[in-house]
Amino acid sequence: MLVWDAPNMDMSLGSLLGARPTAAFRPRFDAVGRWLLDLAGPEAIAEATVFTNVVPGSTEVVRPWVEALRNVGFAVFAKPKISEDSDVDEDMLAHIRLRAQEGTLRHVVVASGDGRAFREPLEDLEKLGTGVTVIGFREHASFALTSEVIEFIDLEDIDGVFREPLPRITLDSLPEGGAWLPPFRSLRSLLEARR
Repeated sequence: MLVWDAPNMDMSLGSLLGARPTAAFRPRFDAVGRWLLDLAGPEAIAEATVFTNVVPGSTEVVRPWVEALRNVGFAVFAKPKISEDSDVDEDMLAHIRLRAQEGTLRHVVVASGDGRAFREPLEDLEKLGTGVTVIGFREHASFALTSEVIEFIDLEDIDGVFREPLPRITLDSLPEGGAWLPPFRSLRSLLEARR
């Protein structure tokens, strides 16, 4: 079963890019689905879910994305974002617990970099015999990278998920000749912040 934390994954991707992702840098869920089916094997039943918040007034923008996900075979849990606390983490954990209690969950894949919410529950599941994988971005998933029991796969390493390579130049991955690291926002924003 795949459980995708849309708010966290969008925030992590935006942080990598330094801006909202364009179509070229949005993950292709059909490729994620094929990867999940391959991971599950031909005899297993694979379930793919996306958990998201919907800000009031944004339904017309979100609807095409949700319909595209459902058309690919993903179930979507949508929750209104009415306060800072209306996150989907608890809903994701409840869904994982439900599937584990049903006794058919053999492997859970969580797409998130939120170690505070997921590290302990995922490590507990692994101790009970459920395979655990986290997919995300290595820059934002240190909890999975440092865990001795959670397997981590960088989303960009899954074949076909991105149309173009992500511009991932960080201080840890500088080319020999050096690289420019673009600003995250315009210098003009300093003037706007004083108003």
